[in-house]
Amino acid sequence: QVQLVESGGGLVQAGGSLRLSCAASGIILKINSMGWYRQTPGKQRELVAVITSGEITNYADSVKDRFTISRDNAKNTVYLQMNNLKPEDTAVYFCNAHGVRIGAIFNAWGQGTQVTVSS
Repeated sequence: QVQLVESGGGLVQAGGSLRLSCAASGIILKINSMGWYRQTPGKQRELVAVITSGEITNYADSVKDRFTISRDNAKNTVYLQMNNLKPEDTAVYFCNAHGVRIGAIFNAWGQGTQVTVSS
C-alpha cells in the first residue's frame, strides 16, 4: 500500500508564501506523476499543478507564475512552492501520486492540508 503524507499548510496573509511537501512511502517501483489538487466546501476538487517523472509540469491558469511544483525522485517527494498567495487560494490541498507498485498500479491521495490566506 502506498501512503502520502503532506505537510506545510497553515495561515498566511495575502501576498505571503507557503511551501507544501508530500512524501510517498511503501513498496513503490515507479511514480509516474505527482500533483497537487485543492478543494473548497461545496466545490469539486481541482487540479493545481502536476509533474511527471520526466519533469514535465502543468499548472492551473489561476496559479501560473505564482506556484512552482518540483519533485525529488530519490525521496519520492513532491513540493509546491506557493508565492503571492491570494484569499482565493484558501482551500484544502491534497497530494496525489500515480505509479506502479509490486503487482499493480496505484493512484494514491494524501489526507489533505489546510491553506488559509487572509486578506
